[in-house]
Amino acid sequence: MNRKLVTGGGLVVALALFLGINVISNQALTAWRLDVTENHLYTLSDGTVNILRALDEPVTVRLYYSAKQFAGVPQLLNYGKRVRDMLEEYAAASDGKLKLQVIDPEPFSEAEDEAVAFGVRALSLGAGGEVGYLGVVGTNATDDQQVLPLLSPEREDALEYELTKMVYTLGEPKKRVIGLISGLNVFAPPPDPMTGRATGQDWAAFVLLKELYDVRELSFSTDTIDDDIDTLVVVHPKDLPRATQYAIDQFVLHGGKALVFVDPMAEQDPAQPDPERPGVMPELGSDLAPLFDKWGITLSTGKVLGDPAAAVRVSFRGSRGTQEVEYLPWLQLQGDALNRDDFITNELNVVNVGTAGDLAVNEGSTLDHVPLIAIGPGAGLIDRDAVVFVQNPAGLLENFTPDDARHVIAMRISGIAETAFPDGRPLGEDEKRAPQDDAFLARSAEPINVIVVADTDILADRFWVRFNDFAGMRLPDPFANNADFLVNAVDNLGGNDDLISLRSRGKYTRPFEVVQQIQREAEAQFRDRERALQDRLAEAESKLAELQSENSDGEMLLTPEQKAEIERFRQEQVKTRKELRAVQHELRSNIERLGSVLIFLNTALVPIVIALVAIGASLVRGRGRRPA
Repeated sequence: MNRKLVTGGGLVVALALFLGINVISNQALTAWRLDVTENHLYTLSDGTVNILRALDEPVTVRLYYSAKQFAGVPQLLNYGKRVRDMLEEYAAASDGKLKLQVIDPEPFSEAEDEAVAFGVRALSLGAGGEVGYLGVVGTNATDDQQVLPLLSPEREDALEYELTKMVYTLGEPKKRVIGLISGLNVFAPPPDPMTGRATGQDWAAFVLLKELYDVRELSFSTDTIDDDIDTLVVVHPKDLPRATQYAIDQFVLHGGKALVFVDPMAEQDPAQPDPERPGVMPELGSDLAPLFDKWGITLSTGKVLGDPAAAVRVSFRGSRGTQEVEYLPWLQLQGDALNRDDFITNELNVVNVGTAGDLAVNEGSTLDHVPLIAIGPGAGLIDRDAVVFVQNPAGLLENFTPDDARHVIAMRISGIAETAFPDGRPLGEDEKRAPQDDAFLARSAEPINVIVVADTDILADRFWVRFNDFAGMRLPDPFANNADFLVNAVDNLGGNDDLISLRSRGKYTRPFEVVQQIQREAEAQFRDRERALQDRLAEAESKLAELQSENSDGEMLLTPEQKAEIERFRQEQVKTRKELRAVQHELRSNIERLGSVLIFLNTALVPIVIALVAIGASLVRGRGRRPA
């Protein structure tokens, strides 16, 4: 048989097999993926997979991704593909419960109107007025809706968390129940029955919390916490009864989430000095020392934090008149003070605290402690009495001694914890023997999830919000993110263990710097032509305006020469506009062509090179087998 024919036929068969396998694999093996990225960016976290598989009702996710509009913006184009690929992984892992729709909302289309109606935000793409969309809308069977209006590449490390949180919320549409035990009047008492006047205002942070959750106030002396409570918020537990401490202890050990605000000096505490002991200040501090000990932390009782670098400047009238001076115990925290790797704090800009305490991790603790808000080095502890009795901010500053330690104001705690009540339920006042608690746990079966904050003033209105009166309404005007911190903490704690387990992922986007430089140079060249054409157009329109003068009756007074001149400039106007459109179209086409070349180089070039190498090797082997 002709050897050349056999060799050539083999090559044809090999090439056909190569192409056929590629086509079949693309169509039939879409669920088979190998993630070789540095941070496993295409591999969903176990928490996400668990949430997707636990969906009881279908969830529809619409990705509005302006792929055509982003052709000239490689960063957005590639990030949109990244979002699409991740959502395809979500759909594949959901056992059919998550339906994905990818929509390209072209300008002036119904899809664009739909995106805008859902609340997806337009992203400006340049001076030409072009806009694009990159947002996600999720809906469920009961028409609940969650929107991520604009996905930014700068927030890529939080992409999986935001998508999973949206899916989880749609899968659990019922409002979560938040239990509240508070030693401060965060909700105003009922109006005076005699006068009908209100005796205070609800704290704005808790008004916001009520809008988002079913907030259930519990008695300060409660000895039970309802089973349907998802997250427990404890505020200023000063002199909290042991029975209530036991209830909190067991709630946490049984898997309940807790957010605890304590304070070495709560400025909002209404306690007044004892008239019989005028020189003694009332106790303004709160602690949960027995529980904290088992959670591996200790609060700095009797001392508050100060930091000259973060201190709020206040007006103080001294011997030299009114002056501005840093008040050490009031801190405006931003930047590195807020943990940028935790979803509770990574989007906050400013958090204000007042006379906050320090949370220290106990030596030998086996639990995990993650600081959420921390200050130092350069901060330090101040005796509470010095703050109370030294009515001079400048004096505090002069006597302050900073240290090199890192002082934690808010901390996330997790891990296997033991009870603070090894003997079980404590005795009541009139009890000789505590009743049997069949549900008692001496040790948590699963890791606990708790957040402790060493400040209660962080929640008070005066530290984060002012109010404006408008048309009889009291409108809040926040100047700090204190309420966002509260809501984020409750939201994150209360999701479920799978949602809490998610952490920031790595970044996928690596900008094509050479491509962007080529694009900028091309745009500059076309913009110069566009600018020249726009100048010509403006000149033509100006000439038309000069020629079109009106008489007193409003009729045009035009000579034949003027009419001819007007017609010439109108033609120039039409021609210039046409050239402008052509220039803009050419710029878009060139950018799309560059994108197509890049796609080819990234996807097709390597297989083609491999095929050519294989063909070449086959030809060489064929020649080598020829008889001498």
